[in-house]
Amino acid sequence: MRILVVEDDFDARDILQVMLGLDGHDVVTARNGGEGWDTFRCDHFPVVISDWLMPETDGLELCRRIRAFETSRYTYLILLTALQGKSKYLEAMRAGADDFVSKPYDPDELRARLLVAERIVNLQDHVKRLEGVLPTCMYCKRIRDELSQWVHIEQYISQRTEACFSHGVCPECYHQVVRPELDRTRPR
Repeated sequence: MRILVVEDDFDARDILQVMLGLDGHDVVTARNGGEGWDTFRCDHFPVVISDWLMPETDGLELCRRIRAFETSRYTYLILLTALQGKSKYLEAMRAGADDFVSKPYDPDELRARLLVAERIVNLQDHVKRLEGVLPTCMYCKRIRDELSQWVHIEQYISQRTEACFSHGVCPECYHQVVRPELDRTRPR
């Protein structure tokens, strides 16, 4: 997973970069909130891990900017901080953070929180794909799936959601298709 780490302390930033890199993540770093904001605007990062207390732009302001930024893709925000307590936690959540980890952090706990972040980001991507434009055949109304296979709309939707289908005939189709077929097959 692609992660932006925003941390003003060189050693802390380096440790996070190495640890996350060893876990298989693609890590980009920034030295402060201003640099983090510039980096974020130039690329997509499913996860941002940011220190709270930094010069220039702090982690809370970075969270606010990311949440206000117009993008179709979700970014999961984790604030790392030496600050503790319910009021700080609530302040972080109001600023747009998804998670709040107190320093010194346990590396295994951070890894577990990243698993949650990955699940949420993947779910958001899945929902966006379902909300997006679906390539549909204009004649038979089949949908081209992610494997470029043309499948019936019912199959496509039922494999990706919990929706169920009940079939009927709309009034227009009844008058244009069903009624003429019934008239044609009735004995005279």
